[in-house]
Formats: sequence, structure tokens, C-alpha cells
Amino acid sequence: MTSNNHQNHSAYGSMIGDLKADQYWRIFRISHELTEGFEQLSNLPETVSIFGSARLPIDSYYYQQTVQLAERLSQQGFAIMSGGGPGIMEAANKGANQQNQISIGLNIELPKEQQPNHYQNLSLNFRYFFVRKLMFVRYSIGYVCMPGGFGTLDEFFEALTLMQTHKTCRLPLVLFGSEFWYGLVDWIKTRMLEYSTISHDDLDLITVTDDLDEVVRIMIQQRTNPINPCP
Repeated sequence: MTSNNHQNHSAYGSMIGDLKADQYWRIFRISHELTEGFEQLSNLPETVSIFGSARLPIDSYYYQQTVQLAERLSQQGFAIMSGGGPGIMEAANKGANQQNQISIGLNIELPKEQQPNHYQNLSLNFRYFFVRKLMFVRYSIGYVCMPGGFGTLDEFFEALTLMQTHKTCRLPLVLFGSEFWYGLVDWIKTRMLEYSTISHDDLDLITVTDDLDEVVRIMIQQRTNPINPCP
């Protein structure tokens, strides 16, 4: 082996070693986040997760509606879980906090937008979206999606897909704000059904409402008489 070939081989071996070390370290971080999440959340009371935009200000209609919803759910004994950031997430934690209820924030490391709100009394931090979403699915008895962006859509479709494919038990999945959600729901009902990419029964997994009382009733119903009890 020539000197140059030997040097190239050594450099390649070193690079592979660095990649493996990075992979092992990533696996360790993922394992740590999973373990911490399971330990911190395992003894929660029935919990409702509220998703929504980080960009909606405190004076927005949906921010105020989220605070009221979280308050009403808290009064019924539900803990409230959000993504821990500003906007709708802050409103959800605020409503729970004002009722002295457990107010959980599953915070995520992002380059912008994600600033932890001050209304969490149980706060976890995640690097990986998929671990964070697992915690929402594992420890919620229902989901409420307020108006939001790609992150909210991701959480909505994650829950919807898992229920449709029977990877998790069926839970209430509420889209709050018919004005905001109408276009998406109409597209699902027309295009997706038209192309037979979903079945008509899949639509039963989604509830669209503008009524806070209806949301509370749905969650109480799930607690007392589940749609489809988890095994």
C-alpha cells in the first residue's frame, strides 16, 4: 500500500468512526428523551392535548377561546398538555394554570418561534419531534386542534393516521374553528373520497365544531364511556 493510499484509508476509517460515534450519541439522546418522558408523564390524570399556532397573539379570538376551553376542561378534572410555546400553546397552559390544574408543556428545540411560556407547571424539553409526538399520543385521551400551521397539521395527521391504521386506540380528534378548517375538511371529503384514498368511515374520526361546550362534552364522554376502549 502506498503512503497516499494508507493515508486515505486511515482518513476514511476515522470518518466512519466519527459517524458511528455520532449515531450512538444520537441513539443515547433519543433513549434519554423517551425515558424522561415516560417517567414524567406516567402518573398524569386524564389529559387533553391542545394543538395550535405559536403565532396567534394574545388578543386573537382563538387565543381567548383556547384559554376558556382549557379552563373548562380543567374544571372537569382534565390535565392540559400543549407544545409549551407561545400563541395557542401558551393559551392552553394559561387556562389550566389559572384553574390550578396540571399544565404540561412538551417543548421542542427550534431555531425560532419556540420560546417556553410561563404557564407550565410540568415542563419537558425535546430535541426530536417524533419523540415529542409519541408523548402526545401516549398520554392523551383526546386532541383539540385550534388554527395552526404546518406543525399543527403534522400533529393532526399523525393522530389521524395512527387511529385510521389502528396503531392506537380511537380518541376524540376535534378541529375547533369551522371557518379556519373548512377548506381542509372539504378537500378531504371531496378529493380524497373521490380518488378513494380514504374510506367514508374515516371521516368519523374527525369532529369540527365552534362550540366549547361540545368539546368539553366530547372529552367527558370519552372519559366515562370511551369511543373505543384502549386494550
